[in-house]
Amino acid sequence: MKNIRNVAIIAHVDHGKTTLVDKMIHAAQVFKAHEVTGELLLDNNDLERERGITILAKNIAIQYKGFKINVIDTPGHADFGGEVERVLNMADGVLLLVDAFEGPMPQTRFVLQKALQMGKKVVVVINKVDKPNCNPDWAHEQVFELMFSLGANDEQLDFPVIFGSAKQGWMSHDWKKPTGDITPLLDDIIRYIPEPQTEEGTTQMLITSLDYSNYVGRIAIGRLRRGQLSANQPVSLVKKDGTVQKHRVKQLFTFDGLGRKETDIVEAGDICAVVGLEGFEIGDTIADYENPEALDPIAVDEPTMSMLFTINDSPFFGREGKYVTSRHIRERLLRELEKNLAMRMEETQSADSFIVYGRGVLHLSILIETMRREGYELQIGQPTVIIREINGVKHEPIEEMTIDVPETFSGKCIELVTRRKGVLKSMEPRNDRFLLRFEIPSRGIIGLRSQLLTATQGEAIVTHRFLTYEPWKGDIPGRQNGSLIVMETGTAIAYSLDNLQDRGVFFIEPGEEVYEGQVIGEHNRSNDLVINVTKTKKLTNMRASGSDDKTSLPPARQFTLEEALEYIQEDEYVEVTPKSIRLRKIFLKEHERKKAPRSLAAV
Repeated sequence: MKNIRNVAIIAHVDHGKTTLVDKMIHAAQVFKAHEVTGELLLDNNDLERERGITILAKNIAIQYKGFKINVIDTPGHADFGGEVERVLNMADGVLLLVDAFEGPMPQTRFVLQKALQMGKKVVVVINKVDKPNCNPDWAHEQVFELMFSLGANDEQLDFPVIFGSAKQGWMSHDWKKPTGDITPLLDDIIRYIPEPQTEEGTTQMLITSLDYSNYVGRIAIGRLRRGQLSANQPVSLVKKDGTVQKHRVKQLFTFDGLGRKETDIVEAGDICAVVGLEGFEIGDTIADYENPEALDPIAVDEPTMSMLFTINDSPFFGREGKYVTSRHIRERLLRELEKNLAMRMEETQSADSFIVYGRGVLHLSILIETMRREGYELQIGQPTVIIREINGVKHEPIEEMTIDVPETFSGKCIELVTRRKGVLKSMEPRNDRFLLRFEIPSRGIIGLRSQLLTATQGEAIVTHRFLTYEPWKGDIPGRQNGSLIVMETGTAIAYSLDNLQDRGVFFIEPGEEVYEGQVIGEHNRSNDLVINVTKTKKLTNMRASGSDDKTSLPPARQFTLEEALEYIQEDEYVEVTPKSIRLRKIFLKEHERKKAPRSLAAV
């Protein structure tokens, strides 16, 4: 066990985690006696994906100077307690990756707090020191202050620091003296991250992650706490409720580079993937066949939000996607449920739609984005939060939200958040910026991000995480403006868009194909307005001064998938295809929309 290091990487989005891991793999490859394999590890990964075995999604392993370094990825949305705790359960130390320009961000704070509470050793990596105007020494001080405020002990506060640029492929203990490669970081991992602590006794492994393969079914991933596992070994599976099932291990895998390799035996302290168990969940224990002893299970957070997934029935359906039927969508969602534990699915009375529950807009939008890249076409309804009855009182999810914003815009942010039932908890000055902390209902966050970015000229950095359920906070005002809706199917003409500019903001460019009932803009007023954007200019042989001026259109407002989901009203869908994201009314015909409120009231 002296030659194994289990390390988790903590990093805010876009601080260079993927690039760093990639460079670490390449550095280790160079150390393998410079052997030329003729096949890149990255290619290996694609091959594994084609085979349907994606064990390698969360873990990679690097062989370096006789040591095996298991690098464990912390979840992309680190706002989720259960996810983070299960990842940190497998690690003995963490790499805290910080941008030299931005310093530690709110999203790193939560994961770091968990790591410190669990007594993990921290190695700080200050990345992107090649950025103009960056301040690595300031970032170093900020990390120290953050760890101090999170209650780190003296040993944890005496953390090693390494500076570098993952993009340029070097790390050094002095940022003013770049080295030629990334190996000083690998040396520091071996030096400072402790070896796995193992106990004497029978086999014990907590299942902390799972995967799914079309060939072998569900795969249990975890770190072996004590004893050893071998292929064909009979084991007991201790469920969270205490029941014990008897199984046999069919295959064992350990991680190697970006892939995995089959092995006959795994010693305590290593991370492995086990094939052959049925009906297990995250938090169950693989234990000795004769004397099964359970480890403490991990709590997995419950979903807080739901969305309606339905087939694409717009006039443009089937143009871009490969999978368009309800059968395709249902099979894909069931496949996702195999490995995405925070998710639930419910079938509706209609065979064409499903209600999918998740932990938030980000959690569900990642699934939708994955599906559209795989060639699916579907439509999504407005996100709604899950309400619970507790002792006869209606409760709703509350989140902790942090906004990092320039001082001049702090008042505007506080006003916007409090209007949505948010409560200001703290306000910390940071250079010329403020760090605002709120507690706000999950309902209030939907659609708030775009308002905050508009009010702060794009300067606000918003992060949020689920906190608890609290009694219902009352009504929250939604989007104030109505929609601009297409009158007839055709091509949007610049002449028409120019004449309608004073009606609102457009989401489409001239020359785009549109269909009746599509939402192509935001009205200046609160009501919806049906407009004709396919009308061309009447051509005559008369010429008049000033009437033939060139049209001048502002750029269209483009939505990301997440922004589109937060933007729509309850009578609208987001249409998602491999190449397009469109907004539309549920009822495309105007006379159907007029009848809809009455028919809903009658129900």
